Amino acid sequence: MKQVIIALFCLCPFMGFSQATKDSVNAVELNELVVSARRFAQPKIKMTQQIETLSKKQIEFQNFQTSADALANSGTLAVQKSQQGGGSPIIRGFESSRILLLVDGIRMNNLIYRAGHLQNIITVDKNMLENIDVLFGPSSTVYGSDAIGGAIFLQTKNARLLDENDNKKFSGNVLSSYSTVNEGKSGHFDFNYAGNRWASLTSFSYNEFGDLRMGKNKNGNNAFFGERPFYVVTNNGVDTQVANTNKYIQKFSGYTQYDFMQKVVFKQNESTKHQLNIQYSTTSDIPRYDRLTDTNAAGKLRSSVWNYGPQDRFLSAYKLVKKDIFGSTTLNLNASYQRVEESRITRSFGSANQTSRIEKVNVYALTSDFKTKIGNGDLVYGADFYYDDLQSKGIRKNILTDAESVTDSRYPDGKNNTLRAEAFAYFNNDITDLTTFNTSFRGGFTQLNSETDTNFFKLPYTTVKQENFTYSGAVGIVHNPSKNVKLVFNLASAFRVPNIDDLAKIFESVPGRVIVPNQNIKPEQSVTADMGITFWEGKRFQLENTFFYTRLYDAIVTSPYTLNGQNSLVYEGQLSQIYANQNQGKGEIVGLSTSLKWYLFPKLLLYGNFNYTNGRVENNSGRFPLDHIAPTYGKVGLSYEADKWMVDAYVLYNGKKRLKDYSPSGEDNLQYAPANGMPSWETYNLKGAHKLINNLTLFSGIENLLDIQYRTFASGINAGGRNYYLGGKYSF
Repeated sequence: MKQVIIALFCLCPFMGFSQATKDSVNAVELNELVVSARRFAQPKIKMTQQIETLSKKQIEFQNFQTSADALANSGTLAVQKSQQGGGSPIIRGFESSRILLLVDGIRMNNLIYRAGHLQNIITVDKNMLENIDVLFGPSSTVYGSDAIGGAIFLQTKNARLLDENDNKKFSGNVLSSYSTVNEGKSGHFDFNYAGNRWASLTSFSYNEFGDLRMGKNKNGNNAFFGERPFYVVTNNGVDTQVANTNKYIQKFSGYTQYDFMQKVVFKQNESTKHQLNIQYSTTSDIPRYDRLTDTNAAGKLRSSVWNYGPQDRFLSAYKLVKKDIFGSTTLNLNASYQRVEESRITRSFGSANQTSRIEKVNVYALTSDFKTKIGNGDLVYGADFYYDDLQSKGIRKNILTDAESVTDSRYPDGKNNTLRAEAFAYFNNDITDLTTFNTSFRGGFTQLNSETDTNFFKLPYTTVKQENFTYSGAVGIVHNPSKNVKLVFNLASAFRVPNIDDLAKIFESVPGRVIVPNQNIKPEQSVTADMGITFWEGKRFQLENTFFYTRLYDAIVTSPYTLNGQNSLVYEGQLSQIYANQNQGKGEIVGLSTSLKWYLFPKLLLYGNFNYTNGRVENNSGRFPLDHIAPTYGKVGLSYEADKWMVDAYVLYNGKKRLKDYSPSGEDNLQYAPANGMPSWETYNLKGAHKLINNLTLFSGIENLLDIQYRTFASGINAGGRNYYLGGKYSF
């Protein structure tokens, strides 16, 4: 308690609500907010799809360590973690390959995005972001496959040209922060050169995170769980299980990360602009923390090593913006190349053999958008082309002799590729001054090829081929019956085409359960109905409510399976039950979300949100919970902002996940939850910022004020305990 009082005292200089004046009134800008997540900018008030935005200002102020943490603490969606260096967003009960990640409008999803849990979002540096737009609900007509649950649009900062409002040629920012909960150290700089026709932006970030300390205090009446009593030490090739001198330190959860971005803009004339966008992100090995805590039947740790190898993401993209072609038509043309490398490095306790399974992915893309006026309406249309290829290999190394040999790979070790070619059209128009409608459609063709060269498991086939015609559509209407009410209805379909990970992987999903290929999977399809009602009063008050119902057809579910007539096989030296991804019946998801923004006084904002989701799947065996369905969650807070400082006090909360609501597929990681299911929790947080001089801003705060021990749904690592942080930003 003494530490809490000291920390609160340190934040006292930021407080002073009585200083509010009417000179700088903050406001709920519903009418003026413009979003770019649907390929072209559009006023939010005319959009049928639910969208939440995290601005650059919010991301900087909150001082979170990764992009995943920024989303997790927004209260608008849930995020799962299997390790500190991760974060898998969940939107409306869909996760991983069922939601779409985009950076600067370019798909990050590729042919090995899995249906379990992904950490790829952390490869987009939060310091590079201009904003994050979260699109809730089907987005396939805009972006294609995978966007069943929604899409996360990560927009990075752009190089700035000289203009009449800002004639500074050289500008930039330097940011630094330190966090006590993991001895986290972060540094960032960006530098912009602005000319009349040329502009350049260079950005670099370094992050070093130590082992994460969990909370020490009991969460209500719930028992302690997730503590780290033992870990493995290896000396001269000999493994020893040793006691952890501080059971609250989650040993081997730390990692480092480097991020680089370079953008160049050339304004050829008033109607033509060119942009080059280069991004690179890499990490150290990232320990898969939950696997390092797995024990065998004797209660001993199973693994000495379980790491994700360095996660490399390279992007090179060219963008052309051309206005006034074919009359008033605007063209956006994007050509991009991405290279992604990831690996899994494992070694069982006491074994001399260490296995590395390495994946190298190349993604080539060409996308085009055209926007034109038709009467009073806007027509957006275009085409997308994507080609992905994969090289997968497995290497076994004896750590005592350094001898290497070939072993089974995660994916087929021959040629693997996918091709997507699709066209789309989107049209919106005002029916009356009070009513707007939109409609959209996408259709296309996908092809998948996969070949196995080394058949370690004697699969009944060595080649997998699939061809699918894809389609989706949407229609929506917005009606404003009065100046204080907005009504929305949206009906949309979406699809997800099976990728290499769905069809062809061989992998131990949980101890004693191995997933094998199944070439007979069909695409998933969904239909979602949304109904929304928003109330607002001027620029002071906004209450937004969205109700949704999703019907999922040919749902891909991980279930027991047989291979060559057998229901089990020996994998990594252990007899494991065989599972495979399969289309199983129909699923349904219902839910609602509510968000509130209310300026109680000109500078004092009361805000909050609440999210509820329920999902089930039905097949010949019965009716079961769907995986990835987070319990109720949200955020409530008070924020006060003046000219030179800001204070934010908020509560994050999660409901309980009962045992009977866990999916039998294993994707919800029941083995990493307490015996009675995942308990409810809430954390109390206090943050402040103060502008010392025109160019220097200091940030400080406390997270998890009460040092509660808790874990987010489906995660394999406890969340951080009480965290004090201090940061600064200098702009020039």
